[in-house]
Amino acid sequence: MDVKEKAKQVQQNLTPEDKALVHEVLTETNPKEREKQYNKYVEKVTPKRSHVGNVLKAWLVGGLICCLGQFLMNRYQAMGADKELAAAYTTLSLILLSVLLTGLNWYQKLACFAGAGTVVPITGFANSVAAPAIEFKQEGWVFGVGCKIFTIAGPVILYGILSSWVLGVIYWGMKMLGVM
Repeated sequence: MDVKEKAKQVQQNLTPEDKALVHEVLTETNPKEREKQYNKYVEKVTPKRSHVGNVLKAWLVGGLICCLGQFLMNRYQAMGADKELAAAYTTLSLILLSVLLTGLNWYQKLACFAGAGTVVPITGFANSVAAPAIEFKQEGWVFGVGCKIFTIAGPVILYGILSSWVLGVIYWGMKMLGVM
C-alpha cells in the first residue's frame, strides 16, 4: 500500500471526534495553539508500537541479512576464491541485491517491517544512495540523479572521511612523540 492509499484509508477511518479535532487544527489562527492542537491530534492517531516487538524484528532481519552475507562468503570461498576476494564478492553481491530491492520498492517495505534491522552497514548504505537517485530520476541525470544521489549518504561519507583524517593526524602525532 503506497502513501496516498494509506492517507485515504486513514481519512476514511476518522471518527467524528477526530474530524472535529482536524477541523480545529486547520481553523486555529494562533500558531502556538495550532501547534498544541496538532501535537494532541498526532499523539491520538499515532499507532502505539511495541518496543520489544521492534527489537525482535530488527534483530531477526538484521541477523538474516548477516547470515546471507556469511552464506555468500562461504559459497565464494568454496568456488575457489581466497578470503579477501570472497569478501569483496560478498560486499558487491549485497550491494547489488540491496539496490535491486530498492528499485523494486521492496527494501522500503522490509525497512518498514524491520526498522533498524535493515541498516546493516552495507545494505543500508546502498539503499540510502539508490533511493534518492531513483526518486529524483525524472528531474534528469545531472540535476536529478547527480545532485540527489548523495542526499542521505553524503553526510556519512563526509564525516567518515573527516573523522578518519582527524584520527590519522592524532595517530601520526602520537607516533612522532613516541607514545605508540
